[in-house]
Amino acid sequence: MRRFDGQGVLVTGAAHGIGAAITRAFAAEGARVAVTDLDGDAAEALAKGLGGCLGWQLDVTRRDDVARVFEAAAAALGPLRVVAANAGVSTMNPVVDLTEDEWDFNMDVNAKGVFLVNQIAVRHFLAHGGGAIVNTASLAGKVGAPLLAHYSASKFAVVGFTQALAREVATRGIRVNAVCPGYVVTGMQDREVVWEGVLRGLTPDEVREQYLRETPLGRLAQPEDVARVVVFLASDDAGYMTGQAINVTGGIRMD
Repeated sequence: MRRFDGQGVLVTGAAHGIGAAITRAFAAEGARVAVTDLDGDAAEALAKGLGGCLGWQLDVTRRDDVARVFEAAAAALGPLRVVAANAGVSTMNPVVDLTEDEWDFNMDVNAKGVFLVNQIAVRHFLAHGGGAIVNTASLAGKVGAPLLAHYSASKFAVVGFTQALAREVATRGIRVNAVCPGYVVTGMQDREVVWEGVLRGLTPDEVREQYLRETPLGRLAQPEDVARVVVFLASDDAGYMTGQAINVTGGIRMD
């Protein structure tokens, strides 16, 4: 039997990159996935290709929107048992040039969005017998990343929030963990290597070569590398794990 046969799972930031890989991985395990993304058309298109899944447009920074989608997903798919809070954004600038808009944008989506999705997920789980949450943090949530101070701050917030919430709800049948991806080949990385190259006087290929040199396993991560860990953390196989922030970095970070 597949690990999530017939279970309701909600994924945010689900239409592209890591989120799409997470969605496909849960669907392959039999889950009925609520595929949610700010890009509602892409979310619906992905869902149509996966049996038993449905897509919704979702802005994770808006409480009413999160509550609306949770209610609609539960009505359509049945009680949700897993929530993967994956929606995230990035921009890149030295701190001396960082704008308040950039700071607010990263904090609103990466930190506030995780808070809102987790809070509403916990309320849902308390009413339906428990569940599991997996938040997407980052290697930059374990060690500060130059040119990404605002992004790092938002992802450190995700790690701390995950740990605190896990302690609060551990006796209520709810587990809360996080993944901390390193250098993952996604559309976000395609943008970041261009930004970093401009800021550091390098080509995008030279930036990626530096990423490879930092990675003991000698390759950049694929979205599926992260998705498999998310599915594991949400499953009963990880039933004695909560409050963890698991590195998926190819060995860059080992603690």
